[in-house]
Amino acid sequence: MNATIARITARGLLGRRRFLVLLLLPLVLVGITALVRTTAPDHAAEWGPTVLGGLGFGAVLPLVALIVGTGVLGSEIDDGTLAHILAKPLPRWEIVLTKLVVAVVTTVAVVVPAMFVAGTLADGLRQGAALAVGSTVASVAYCGIFVAMSLLSTRPVLVGLAYVLLWEGMLTGFISGTAVLSVTQYGIAIADSIGGTDLITGRLNVAVAAVLAAVAAVGATVLAIDRLKSYRLAGETG
Repeated sequence: MNATIARITARGLLGRRRFLVLLLLPLVLVGITALVRTTAPDHAAEWGPTVLGGLGFGAVLPLVALIVGTGVLGSEIDDGTLAHILAKPLPRWEIVLTKLVVAVVTTVAVVVPAMFVAGTLADGLRQGAALAVGSTVASVAYCGIFVAMSLLSTRPVLVGLAYVLLWEGMLTGFISGTAVLSVTQYGIAIADSIGGTDLITGRLNVAVAAVLAAVAAVGATVLAIDRLKSYRLAGETG
């Protein structure tokens, strides 16, 4: 963890207009939850899966992680400042891990409180805590994937949107067996096991979901480190 890189990265995220978008998405989740809770207080089992699972885990969480995860490195790749960072005598793993930590902390700070509030409004503190834990685990996996994606693609946001909308949003909901490759389903499974209600229903065993989330996060991080090493070589030979 490099404190200087972390500070510069955090300042870049917080100082951009994109951070306003980050705040709007969780506010929409809380606002919709509060609205439906007021209008249908005794029917949480009917709207809970759509609002908490579909909107919270399926849209707000991955979109925030996409904006943050691709932003911690993507902006420096676009404006060329990454070359200055790579010129420093720093291990590539330290750069990637620092960027990842900033991405995870930012995503968790923005999303998890909103998920906790939404869950609490829907069915009390236990459900709020369940959503907070599940969304934290999913945030780590998503950030790892999107940080790696920013190094693997020249259009990481576009590729990430396709992944979120097509794979996480559509295919995993209709094709049997794809839940094992869905970060959204990892978070839902963990939240379901803690909450113990019918508001959200996991399709995976909680232990399997936790292991797969860890594999996704670690695998993506290792891939990002390897890609950053190759990025330096490309710059030197060019």
